[in-house]
Amino acid sequence: MQTRRYFLGNVATGLAGSLATGRVLGANDRLRIGIVGVGERGTQLAREAAACPNTEIAAVADVYRRRLDDAKALGSNIRTYTGHEELLADKSIDAVLIATPQHLHAEAFTAALHHGKHVYVERAMAFTLDDAKRMRAAVQDCGTGRAVQVGHQFCSSGQAVDAINYLSSGSLGQVTAIRSHLYRNTPHGKPQWARPVFPDMTPDSIAWKSFLGSAADRDFDAHRFANWRYYSDYSGGSVQENLSQQLSFWYRVMDIGIPSAVTMRGGIYIWKDGREVPDTMTVSMEHINCPWGDLLFNWDSGFGNNHPGMNEEVLGTDGTIVRGQQIRFVPQKVNQPGAAELMGQTPTAPRAHMQNFLDSIRTGQQPNCPFEVGYKVSVACRMALESYRLGRTVTWDAEREEIV
Repeated sequence: MQTRRYFLGNVATGLAGSLATGRVLGANDRLRIGIVGVGERGTQLAREAAACPNTEIAAVADVYRRRLDDAKALGSNIRTYTGHEELLADKSIDAVLIATPQHLHAEAFTAALHHGKHVYVERAMAFTLDDAKRMRAAVQDCGTGRAVQVGHQFCSSGQAVDAINYLSSGSLGQVTAIRSHLYRNTPHGKPQWARPVFPDMTPDSIAWKSFLGSAADRDFDAHRFANWRYYSDYSGGSVQENLSQQLSFWYRVMDIGIPSAVTMRGGIYIWKDGREVPDTMTVSMEHINCPWGDLLFNWDSGFGNNHPGMNEEVLGTDGTIVRGQQIRFVPQKVNQPGAAELMGQTPTAPRAHMQNFLDSIRTGQQPNCPFEVGYKVSVACRMALESYRLGRTVTWDAEREEIV
């Protein structure tokens, strides 16, 4: 097993290299990109990719006709498909960006690797444990020739380099706890995640069966389509949207593994509008014998007040790392009376995470958020959701690779 210091050194070197700018690309490095799921997030990813050197958005796939029409604004020669299989069959496509609802990630991901594409998949990478295992099998089957980047963009931030520097200095001492928060608020009458239902959201303009995927069969429901984040058939709510982001940063820079036990409590306390995923929650994740010893990762979240926003605190006997809009190290004066507070200095380049994915394709280097990080985060998030569903603590059986 690699030592903690060896791991931190390798990660710091890799992240610092990925954040460098100014690399000159040759004409043969041009990449043709396909987008699977071209809603709001998929369109944003497409624009990020198109703004990187020597890339071209070549094709998009979506189950909703309006989105295909809107996507033509991304380029005059873009091909449009209602199903991802047609897009993936195009041998001229080098890489795909997957930004579908979460329950459809695994199908598009495994198919993309089967067709020999490089893959960028949005968060959370896998919707269920079975999905995570299917995706892992696909990665193993394709070997080492395909780049896989999970869309946890904080892993490509300058803050990741600063965090590694703080950790590798040994200034934190023994770390036993991470506290994290995610809070938002919206004006009265405007529920979090609410999306409009357009008049053209009809069975004629939406490939409803394709949207359902492997989820339970239902009659067409335009509201369910537009507001899929409300429903547990398609979404893990704030756990898979937001906890996954905060977990991924520390799982990456600290090499934390799947938690041994997870407890989640909460409910729908604010927006009683038919949604199924909770709007207020707390999650406690116990990590035993991780590289840092025994560690408790606590996360709480709510949509009724934006204080304290999004932040994390890594608590060590000798110091604290505080990460929010900025990152800083705060010494524990009881053990380091002469130490000074340090503020992070490493900038984040524009489109850093997307550029890192594209560079990984060209160089063969591991991306900043590789499959293994996405897998561990996906399992941890699914454990939280299963704990909430069952109303009890769940544990991870590492030998059987099951949630029990």
